Amino acid sequence: MPEPSELVSGLVAGLPGWLPNQRWFAGKDRPVLAVRPLRSTVLHDGDPLLVHVMVEVEQQDRREPYQLLVGDRHELPDHLRSSWIGPGYEASADSDATAPLLDLIAGNSRVDTLVFETEPGVQLETGLRARPITSEQSNTSLVFGHQYILKLFRRLTPGPNPDLVRHRALHAVGCEHIAEPLGSITGELAGQPTTLGMLQPFVADAVDGWAMATTSVRDLMAEADLHADEVGGDFAAEAHRLGHAVGAVHSDLDRALGHEQLGPERLAGVVAAMQRRLDAVLTSVPELGAYEAELRAAFDKAVDAEESITVQHVHGDLHLGQVLRTVSGWLLIDFEGEPAAPAEDRVALHSPLRDVAGMLRSFDYAAHQLLVGQPEDHQLARRAMEWSRRNRDAFCDGYAEVATRSVGDPRGHATLLRAFELDKAVYEVAYEHANRPEWLTVPLSSIARITTEGDHQ
Repeated sequence: MPEPSELVSGLVAGLPGWLPNQRWFAGKDRPVLAVRPLRSTVLHDGDPLLVHVMVEVEQQDRREPYQLLVGDRHELPDHLRSSWIGPGYEASADSDATAPLLDLIAGNSRVDTLVFETEPGVQLETGLRARPITSEQSNTSLVFGHQYILKLFRRLTPGPNPDLVRHRALHAVGCEHIAEPLGSITGELAGQPTTLGMLQPFVADAVDGWAMATTSVRDLMAEADLHADEVGGDFAAEAHRLGHAVGAVHSDLDRALGHEQLGPERLAGVVAAMQRRLDAVLTSVPELGAYEAELRAAFDKAVDAEESITVQHVHGDLHLGQVLRTVSGWLLIDFEGEPAAPAEDRVALHSPLRDVAGMLRSFDYAAHQLLVGQPEDHQLARRAMEWSRRNRDAFCDGYAEVATRSVGDPRGHATLLRAFELDKAVYEVAYEHANRPEWLTVPLSSIARITTEGDHQ
């Protein structure tokens, strides 16, 4: 086998062609011009070899750091051949190579500049095999046995990751709707201690909200002559419980980390950020231009809709794929904010209405996903809209029961909530254009409907 330094240099040379094919790589919309190694650390010197590598990826106007687990072994199993980059492979799918990560955390180990540590008072079982979760998009998670899940943050930002910060804060106040933080991995980036990974309990019996919601929609579409409340798979009761859970998490985040009030001037700054996002997306997605005037008007109305708004730590990228239903209730996961958002936005304070709007958009996506690419069917479209409205209302009812006093029922802030939902839809337009063009009709149709109806739906 080559020396670790030769392995890393050879692998880096192959990364410009390999990275754009990875689900977690955020730069699929532009070519990779260069990849430069920043730091490499040997975590296990044997067969298989495991090396932790941080690289800087250059793409036109941006340079962003990523982390990789690089492996090498005398005989490469068939299931790892797709991870081969040459002269080594990306090792996150190698159960033998990644097994030492849990033991390093359990032992509160330090390897070069990498710090592996448990949370205070936590004792971990060691010697467990790892397996990757293949459904993730922006990060990579490894499950150890049936006990633990380790999330590795692929695209790195100097400093503590908000996902870990918010989980620690929520755990400290006894929040019932998160999984406890058990440990972390920290490295050094741009002279700052930087979160590389976070360990939590693995909830084996959990089902994600997207799977549950879309199953409900499929049940409805199979009985298109019935109303949403008449189908056996009606989701409204779960949507109500989910709204209750999100409201409780917002209240706990306020209790743990506090809040601020934004007056008219700073509220105008929030709306200006929506306008800037619209400017950016308009340059790459010409189809959005048909709704520009209505979008700008909706954003402008939000400035005068409230005398002030409360901002606090929130989830930042809330949708049905970021919640898990367990036997005891709903859990929220992945508190790091929108993957494509600038680092300063992901750590900033925001209105809780931003999370509410994200979940309302997700209900709309779940309702319409079976119609993507299908011939137009007026009856199914009506049923999809009925399902969406029923569950959105149920979610808001549940949220209002436990929301902070400054928010209450989100529908009481209709103009501002509408602006947040349209802003999220503009974000979705950009995402679908870059990743799933056939889905572009979902956010565009929502923008057309919301701007035409005027009132928040």
